[in-house]
Amino acid sequence: MSSAKILVVDDHALVREGLSQVLKAVADEVTVLQAGTCTQAFELSVEHPDLDLVLLDYHLPDMNGLEALPVFRSRFPELPVVLLSGSVNVRILHHAVKAGAAGYIQKSGVNDALLGAIQKILDGEVFESENPSGSSQANNRFPKLTHRQVLVLQGILDGMSNKEISDRLYISEETVKTHVAAVLRYFDAHNRTQVVTAAMLEGYRPSLRRNTA
Repeated sequence: MSSAKILVVDDHALVREGLSQVLKAVADEVTVLQAGTCTQAFELSVEHPDLDLVLLDYHLPDMNGLEALPVFRSRFPELPVVLLSGSVNVRILHHAVKAGAAGYIQKSGVNDALLGAIQKILDGEVFESENPSGSSQANNRFPKLTHRQVLVLQGILDGMSNKEISDRLYISEETVKTHVAAVLRYFDAHNRTQVVTAAMLEGYRPSLRRNTA
């Protein structure tokens, strides 16, 4: 495919940016539009009738993806819409396909897996994440994070320094550094920004309230 125009709908800017970077490999020329709500997505779809694809997050502030799918199908019947979710859920998958989704993709299936799915959908096929009753192949590429590593990851997502994470978890900074290194390896990341982007694509989120004490 020589060119593509894709709309990414997610309420987290870092996730949108991460997906935008991945999507650049879909075609020679890729235009990625971004929306943080379904309302914005509907407006952009009207403004850009030449859209090739919509990537729609399941969790959105004004309505969830399953509620938005019938709206897209009624207003833009020829526009393929892919539902994204942080985990593979059989019930959501079945509802998504029944509602007319062109695909259902787990957010952790990034890079090659995600691009392969999108290529199939742009070619007119329907794609569903593999192994909906359990973990995906993408999740099995790395060992699971330990409970302590997840807590350190949460600190990274909250924008905390090693010292702040150390104070929060009552562990030494050296121990925090060890866990941070493990988290970097888990996400195949070179810095914290890449960790945040990859983690949010897998469904992790910053805390609603950061502990500044």
